[in-house]
Amino acid sequence: MNSNIRRLSLFIIIFLAAFFFPVSQSPWGSRFGIAVYESLALLHEYAREHVLLCLIPAFFIAGGIAVFIRQEAVIKYFSAQAKKAVSYSIASVSGAILAVCSCTVLPLFAGIYSRGAGIGPATAFLYSGPAINVLAIILTARVLGIELGIARAIGAVVFSVIIGLTMNFIFGREKKDEENGFDFETQSEDNRPLWKDILFFASMIGILVFANWAKPSQADSSLWSSIYGFKWILTFVFLAMLVLIIASWYRKEQLRQWVSSTWEFASMILPLLFAGVLAAGFLLGRPDHEALIPSQWVERFIGGNSFFAVAFASVVGAFMYFATLTEIPILQGLLGAGMGKGPALALLLAGPALSLPNMIVINSVLGLKKTAVFVMLVIILSTVAGYIYGIM
Repeated sequence: MNSNIRRLSLFIIIFLAAFFFPVSQSPWGSRFGIAVYESLALLHEYAREHVLLCLIPAFFIAGGIAVFIRQEAVIKYFSAQAKKAVSYSIASVSGAILAVCSCTVLPLFAGIYSRGAGIGPATAFLYSGPAINVLAIILTARVLGIELGIARAIGAVVFSVIIGLTMNFIFGREKKDEENGFDFETQSEDNRPLWKDILFFASMIGILVFANWAKPSQADSSLWSSIYGFKWILTFVFLAMLVLIIASWYRKEQLRQWVSSTWEFASMILPLLFAGVLAAGFLLGRPDHEALIPSQWVERFIGGNSFFAVAFASVVGAFMYFATLTEIPILQGLLGAGMGKGPALALLLAGPALSLPNMIVINSVLGLKKTAVFVMLVIILSTVAGYIYGIM
């Protein structure tokens, strides 16, 4: 307990330091000094914009999955032995519900994978979570053009299925052996109706979605603007619903297990995530800011629709961190500077789903071999789709 308190205190100190770090201007003139500053500035932005409203709700959802979702149910719908039509259909469209970034999806992925989900459905969910964001796809169509919006939507759904099936083909036997050794008789039974657990998770998902509802541009529909105007009211409604559910349907011991499981995910993921954000900021900086790698290099290599330009955009997008919806204004500026439509689609398909912090955490869950294959699949598929789209 004392060890957990010390670790929690350290996390809070680091978070507060990142949250209140002054970033008005860089105090260092050299490129290396600016890169150091950009790494701290990106961590500052991440702490302010994503930890409290994105990651913390996601950690509690992951903790709830680990405690309240029966392993038998996860294996039934998401294991390698489950019907592929069901498991991959659910996993591939999950991002339509969760408006999360490549880092916020990590606790949710770790939660379902730890409960016995097969490597295929789990990685399909891992890709689709941040890639198939309905609002992001609509904004892409409005800001960058209807063709890019449609191509992004189709590509994200198809990619999630292809990635999941490929990961299952390569690594599925390992997870299947684990499932065959699972002793169902040792699992504790809970007579709580399924609909109660559904409402429990729906309330947390509602908090996650509406607390992070982005401010729409003037070109967006009145529906998105209306939802944004009531986002905090809707968030409070779901929060009140969650409090009522917790007080009425769950025992104190179950709630203690939930908090403990949430803390386990947070203590495993947060240090790696913060380290990855620092590394991404040091190398690539924030949008419209220079870091160790000059932005001119990026713009020089992604002009036109050549195969090299598309592949380069896929790689850069895979390693660069994009908060939810931020990829759209970034691409708008790059397209205006001469970026080709092919590289633009490649970056849209690779960027939101991956990032350097994301890769570091995935490695801690899946291991280096599986992580490397997952990352390469995203980059290769994004490159192929972007190149075909560019020459069309």
